[in-house]
Amino acid sequence: MGNILNGPLPPGTGQEHSMRLPSQVALVTGAASGISRAVAIRFAKEGAAVMVADASESGGAETVELIRANGGTARYARLDVSLPEDVKQVVQSAIQELGDLHILFNGAGILAYGTALETTEDAWNRMIAVNLTGTFLCSRAALSHMVLKGRGAIINVASTTGSHDACAHAAAYVSSKGGVTLLTRSMAIDYAKQGIRVNVICPGPTDTPMLRKALTPQELDEFAKTFPMCRLGRPEEIAAAALFLASEDASFVTGAVLHVDGGQTAQV
Repeated sequence: MGNILNGPLPPGTGQEHSMRLPSQVALVTGAASGISRAVAIRFAKEGAAVMVADASESGGAETVELIRANGGTARYARLDVSLPEDVKQVVQSAIQELGDLHILFNGAGILAYGTALETTEDAWNRMIAVNLTGTFLCSRAALSHMVLKGRGAIINVASTTGSHDACAHAAAYVSSKGGVTLLTRSMAIDYAKQGIRVNVICPGPTDTPMLRKALTPQELDEFAKTFPMCRLGRPEEIAAAALFLASEDASFVTGAVLHVDGGQTAQV
C-alpha cells in the first residue's frame, strides 16, 4: 500500500490540520480487500475513525490491523449488505462504538459474467441483492442518522461498465451498477436540502482480488492495453477520489458521477 499506510501525524507536529477527515466517523463496506480496503486505510490516515464492514472476518480483521498498526482507529463488523437487519445493526454499532456517523462508503460488491441466457435467476438475484439492494439498504440506514444531524456524505461505487456503457457477457453486473448510478442521483436530489451529499465513483478496471479472480493475467494485460493510459487502476487511486468526495473539498458536489478510469470512457 506504500504511503497510504502512513498513520496520522502525532500531536504537536504542527501538521494535524492537513488531515482532511479529522474527528469524522466512516463506515466502509466491503473493506476486507481491494478498493474498499484502500479507502478504509486512507480515511483512517486522514483522521477518521473507521468501521470496517465485510462478510470476510479474516480480511476485515486484517484491514483493522493495518489501520491500527499505523496509528489509526478502526473496528470490524461482520456484514452481509443484502440482509436488512444486519445492515441496521452495523450502522447502529458504528454510531454507538465510534460515536457518530459522518461518511458511508458503499464498496461491497460482487462480479460474475454471463449473458441473459447464461445467467440463472439465483445468480441474477444475488448480484442485484449485493450490488444494488445492498447499496440501498446501507444508504437508508445511514440516512436515518444523517438526516437527524443535518449532514453527511455517502459515496457509492458503480463502474464504468454499467454507468457509461455496457459490455458483453455481463447482463446482471451492468444492470446492478447502472441501478447504483441512478439511485445515487435520486438520493442526491432527495436529501440535498438536509445537508447530505451523495455521489458515485465509477472505477475503470482496477487491480483488485475480485478482478484477478474473474480474469486470467493474460486477459487482464490485454484488457489494460485497450485504455488510453494502458494500465489497470490501483485501489489507492480510487481511494483518493473517495477522499475528495468525503471531504469538505467537495462541499458543493452532490449527484456527481466521477469516472476514475484512465481515460476508458473518454474513448467509448
